[in-house]
Amino acid sequence: MVNRNLLRQFDLPEAELQRQLQDAFYQEDTGGSLETWLPVEEQEFEANKIVKGRVLNIVGDDVVVDVGYKSEGVIKLEEWYDEGLDKVVPPQPGQEIQVLLDSVEDESGAIVLSYRKAKRQKEWETIIEKHKEGDVVSGAVTRKIKGGLLVNIGVNVFLPASQVDIRRPPDIGDYIGKTIECKILKIDEARRNIVVSRRKLIEDQREEMKKKLLNEIEPGQVRKGVVKNIAEFGAFVDLGGIDGLLHITDMSWGRISNPHEVVHIDQQLEVYIISVDKDKEKIALGLKQKTQSPWMNVEARYPIGSRHSGEVVNVMSYGAFVKLEPGIEGLVHISEMSWTKRINHPSELVSIGDQIEVQVLNINKEKQEISLGMKQVQPNPWDKVAERYPPGTVITGTVRNLTNYGAFIEIEEGIDGLLHVSDMSWVRKVSHPSEVVAKGDKVTCVVLNVDQERKRVALGLKQMASDPWEGDIPGRYHPGDLKKGKVTKLTNFGVFVELEPGLEGLLHISELADDKVESPEEVVKVGDDIEVKVLRVEPKDRKIGLSRKNLYGGPEPEEETGEAGPRPPRELRGGTGSSGGQLFSMPETAQEKK
Repeated sequence: MVNRNLLRQFDLPEAELQRQLQDAFYQEDTGGSLETWLPVEEQEFEANKIVKGRVLNIVGDDVVVDVGYKSEGVIKLEEWYDEGLDKVVPPQPGQEIQVLLDSVEDESGAIVLSYRKAKRQKEWETIIEKHKEGDVVSGAVTRKIKGGLLVNIGVNVFLPASQVDIRRPPDIGDYIGKTIECKILKIDEARRNIVVSRRKLIEDQREEMKKKLLNEIEPGQVRKGVVKNIAEFGAFVDLGGIDGLLHITDMSWGRISNPHEVVHIDQQLEVYIISVDKDKEKIALGLKQKTQSPWMNVEARYPIGSRHSGEVVNVMSYGAFVKLEPGIEGLVHISEMSWTKRINHPSELVSIGDQIEVQVLNINKEKQEISLGMKQVQPNPWDKVAERYPPGTVITGTVRNLTNYGAFIEIEEGIDGLLHVSDMSWVRKVSHPSEVVAKGDKVTCVVLNVDQERKRVALGLKQMASDPWEGDIPGRYHPGDLKKGKVTKLTNFGVFVELEPGLEGLLHISELADDKVESPEEVVKVGDDIEVKVLRVEPKDRKIGLSRKNLYGGPEPEEETGEAGPRPPRELRGGTGSSGGQLFSMPETAQEKK
């Protein structure tokens, strides 16, 4: 049980107790008192709060920090890593710092502090106080992460790859280490995330510049620009707010196969404004327009008929382009390459890079076209064809080609003559030249005619022998002669009979039999061997008329006309013609002449 008398004996009034404590803690040298010996707690020790602390010591990799709590905190030295210097900058003992109270007590009962987290939180709070969405910020690109870049503007913010530039660069890693300006797109305070865009900033700036540029720009001006992109057809040049197209054809007066031959990315250029479409915001640019066109006074430098040396710069199926000077090219058509050679493709004669001599054939200044010729600088073999091959000259050549109307015979390289079907045989009816000659055959012919202007030579094969119709055939075939032959063709007007190889006569339908015949098929068929009588031979028309009437009898009886006076000669049908009319007239008899 409590001895209250004892307590009452030692109990001191409040004022006395305070005086005795003050005397006990008083220090003459520092003037200290009870209040300074037990300081009042000014900081709140709650988790995730920033508190002030003092570095007591550095022990190995640990930094001991006193925050005025009942125990000191320990922070790893690596939290003082400086990204800019890429090394750890340790604090000094006694240095006052701000740290984040992660936890008042961990599993071991010690306070948990973080210097890095406190620093980041203060930086975040500073950024939030200074900036809002839409503000322009500047920072250094620190590293590349998935989907974009990290930019340090006081805190690390995210720059998506799609927002790095207007046109996405091939490698966004090229921006690492560079200081760039961006526009804040979004701030997420809960997650402490900031998304920025360099592209948005550039687009906004370009929009302002574009409006100003479109108000000022006019065709004919010369302006500075930067090559931003290169395509097969040309280059896009940033004029400051808007891109103009520098087409490949407007880069140089000369031939360009690839825009990279003239320009490169980020190249500074002075360009000529060809045209401006302010509604569609399209600008056509040129480089060559800054210099005089080489086509000016081209007629004076390259008069028609003049000869020049040039370089083959392109070969097409229809001809070759020859550069006479930078910006001036002419076309040598395939037909103007050789007088005599048959050329299937210009590459058979020329190649890119060849130096050749040409002659100017024609100039179209409006279309900027020059027609050139290669063969014109060489002697024309046709100029002496008539002299070398006068009519009557016997030549031997090779059958080069066959057509429906004849065969082309190569007399010499590049000089062909035509052997027409009508000049292949005196007696044989030739329907196609293949019946007489074949491609590649060696044929001996005679020159019939030379048309030097039209570059044509007429040849004859039958003219190599005398015309049998001038003596041989009339000497062996006489009216009234009986001959044997073979039916070769039936027509509605008669039958063709081969009397000997190459010689045919016409047996008219009216002469097929003594009786009237409606159709030749009633009497004969192709291939039949028959006997016929020669009615008439006409050397001039090269025709023989035949008959099967009264083969072995005497002369046909003459018909009475019942009229006085001479009778007109009786018309005989027959011959080798294709018509069904009467071909020959019978000579008058002695009685008729009276």
